[in-house]
Amino acid sequence: MLAPRPGCDYRPAIPKPPSPDRPARRGVACSGPAKDRRSQPHGQKNRKKDETRMCAKNAMEEFEALLKESFEIDTPEEGSVVKGKVIAIEAGQAIIDVGYKMEGRVDLKEFANPGEQPNITVGDTVEVYLDRVENARGEAVISREKARREEAWDRLEKAYASEQRVDGAIFGRVKGGFTVDLGGAVAFLPGSQVDVRPVRDAGPLMGMKQPFQILKMDRRRGNIVVSRRAILEESRAEQRAEVIGNLSEGQVVDGVVKNITEYGAFVDLGGVDGLLHVTDMAWRRVNHPSEILSIGETIKVQVIKINKETHRISLGMKQLQSDPWDAVEKAYPIGSVHKGRVTNITDYGAFVELEAGVEGLVHVSEMSWTKKNVHPGKIVSTSQEVDVMVLEIDSAKRRVSLGLKQTMRNPWEVFAETHPVGSTIEGEVKNITEFGLFVGLDNDIDGMVHLSDLSWDKRGEEAIQEYRKGDIVKAAVSEVDIDKERISLSIKALGEDSFSDAVDGVKRGAVITVQVTAIEDGGIEVEYNGAKSFIRRSDLSRDRADQRPERFSVGDKIDVRVVNVDSKTRKLGLSIKAREIAEEKEAVEQYGSSDSGASLGDILGAALKDRS
Repeated sequence: MLAPRPGCDYRPAIPKPPSPDRPARRGVACSGPAKDRRSQPHGQKNRKKDETRMCAKNAMEEFEALLKESFEIDTPEEGSVVKGKVIAIEAGQAIIDVGYKMEGRVDLKEFANPGEQPNITVGDTVEVYLDRVENARGEAVISREKARREEAWDRLEKAYASEQRVDGAIFGRVKGGFTVDLGGAVAFLPGSQVDVRPVRDAGPLMGMKQPFQILKMDRRRGNIVVSRRAILEESRAEQRAEVIGNLSEGQVVDGVVKNITEYGAFVDLGGVDGLLHVTDMAWRRVNHPSEILSIGETIKVQVIKINKETHRISLGMKQLQSDPWDAVEKAYPIGSVHKGRVTNITDYGAFVELEAGVEGLVHVSEMSWTKKNVHPGKIVSTSQEVDVMVLEIDSAKRRVSLGLKQTMRNPWEVFAETHPVGSTIEGEVKNITEFGLFVGLDNDIDGMVHLSDLSWDKRGEEAIQEYRKGDIVKAAVSEVDIDKERISLSIKALGEDSFSDAVDGVKRGAVITVQVTAIEDGGIEVEYNGAKSFIRRSDLSRDRADQRPERFSVGDKIDVRVVNVDSKTRKLGLSIKAREIAEEKEAVEQYGSSDSGASLGDILGAALKDRS
């Protein structure tokens, strides 16, 4: 700063240029007696004027020098980090002098790490972020947190570029994960990146300094994503490689049950986990690992397989015990009957445990003689003790086929012994179908009455209409097929066969006398010993002119020839035409032919005369 010249009272004020009309009166006051200048001599007045001009000139030069000096001083830019000195702490705030005649206030909490107390005292030099040079109160707007953030971002970008770990502390929970303080910058830690396995309680991790790996960062958006799991996996991989290097397949080691799942248990072998699958826990069926294991339990296991590439280890417990399947064929010969316990029921059968580690399947088709389309759960229940027969053994596939129904007698054999063909049974109509009736018999078996075995006189379709489900009927046993599990019954066999009695002795070609019972357009209905038959129009006469049904009357007796005896349809095939042709042929053979000169009338007349 320049010193004032003698004779001038120089008072530096706000560095503003003097007004053009009053150049020497702002900031500089010249000394001298305050007298009326007009009363002074002319020479003295001139001298005073010269002094006044000189003071004004000097003031202008000094102001220009001060203004030039102020321009040469670097004023900090807004949005930059500057150093400041703590000059006071009051009302939870630190007052910081950042120089350039500027002071600002910062909350003390901005000087504290998460979970810690602020560490700052008067006289400390700190870096702050200059947000604005001056606010409404004439103070600088500064922030310690923003300064730390800028510093942290520079540091983190270098660590991200070189793939280095960074230290941080988890201090909050947000949707989908946690927030981490990385020394001034806030990062997001996804829930899946907290640990190698899902973490239910993250409380012990809160506020603890620990390393993280930066997965992604975007300074423009202010996003940082970190991972704790990557650090753990890296350290676990090193530890796993060392432990696996000391293990070999077939080795027996001690382990601690770390976790139990539906399909097995994870066992800690001292820094590396191995999987003990549920099928390798015991020779017997294990529905859930918790049946034989508990978390924290120390067990002996055998190393079954080690995958050097994936570092996966398969363990087994049953391999340390003797295999019961080695003696299955000797202990359970085919055809032998044993007691077992039902362990599992499926749609296709039930599994029965013969001993610990040895199970056999009773297929649904081998469970009952009579219940064919029933779920196995309706025949047996879990934990039920049953008698089973060994049907087949496949030691290579470790399978035993068992039968439940084979321990009981075949009900069709029992029925055949107690009800021979021709015997009479009584039962309830269980079902009615389009081809007959099903009648319930002893031991939950059914017999069938076919439509043709319902009645002698009626067609099966008509006769079945007389029966209802639940009716009690009697029938005769007509056939028992044990292999096909089929019993044939007959209701009509218990009644008299009127047709057989009526046509007894009647053979094809015989001439019988029938009585007309009805006249129809297509022919006539006749009766023979109670058995009715129908003669068609074309069979009423040899001559077409006489093939008229109306020439007959109800009650007429006529001779007819039997052309067919059908026991199945229970009908007689009758024909007048066939009788006439047969008689003509017989007469020609006995009395000559028309070729010898005799007329057909003469021949027939002679034959009729002979008969009379």
